[in-house]
Amino acid sequence: MPDSPSDLRRFRSAVAYYDRYRLAYPARLIARVAGFAGLKAGDSVLDLGTGTGMLAIAFARAGMAVTAMDPEPEMLEAARAKAVAAGVSLNFVQGSSFDLTAGMGPFSLVTIGRAFHWMDRAATLQMLDHIVAPGGGVAFFHDSHPGLPENAWFKALHEVGDKYGRSNAAHIRERRQGGHRRYEPFLFASAFTMLDGFSVTLRQPIAADEIVGRAFSQSTCSPEKLGERKDEFEADLRAALGALSADGNFMEVAELVALLARRPPEPMR
Repeated sequence: MPDSPSDLRRFRSAVAYYDRYRLAYPARLIARVAGFAGLKAGDSVLDLGTGTGMLAIAFARAGMAVTAMDPEPEMLEAARAKAVAAGVSLNFVQGSSFDLTAGMGPFSLVTIGRAFHWMDRAATLQMLDHIVAPGGGVAFFHDSHPGLPENAWFKALHEVGDKYGRSNAAHIRERRQGGHRRYEPFLFASAFTMLDGFSVTLRQPIAADEIVGRAFSQSTCSPEKLGERKDEFEADLRAALGALSADGNFMEVAELVALLARRPPEPMR
């Protein structure tokens, strides 16, 4: 379910966990999107819902002029610190998709990582049509975990989260009905109907402490959301993980995905 303008700070208690424990997007995925989109050094990119700047910094490293936009001031502070550490320069704007205006840009590419489901998707795409340059596009990034035995910890994380109200969240209900990450219905009703997909699959170790941190990085299990039940949640999660691995070590198989949406070419006359 889309945000309202008054409901935009759900991640404020999750910032430190988000920065440290969320999956970063591989450089080769960024390179594929940038290359297919025809980006050149110096082209303007808007990272909408930048969070701690994962995509913004990645595209800045690739030579783009990046504007990083997010409604959460603590997320922007984390992104600033990460940009300094990475040695890149970003333009920061505090605001959400509700703050987009037709006078912004033009941008050669707008990137949205793990955030489109929080937006009024139809209205956002309509506004992006005004600020994305001719020949430009919108790139949506997310990750998924296939149902492999190695990802049993991922299932356990969600099962414990459901006991603490995760399944009641509107976007989780929408996901289970098949709509949470399906961008196509909104895109085919927008100006951006030419779609191309890219993915990179990773296999890497992950420890129980990292899984707990990943949980706290989520809006449904953030420290603020859990409140006084935070310690109880952590104990339950660690117990579930302990049943799967006595030493607390796991493997993670994750698919990092990008969907590039562009306007179709004008018909030849």
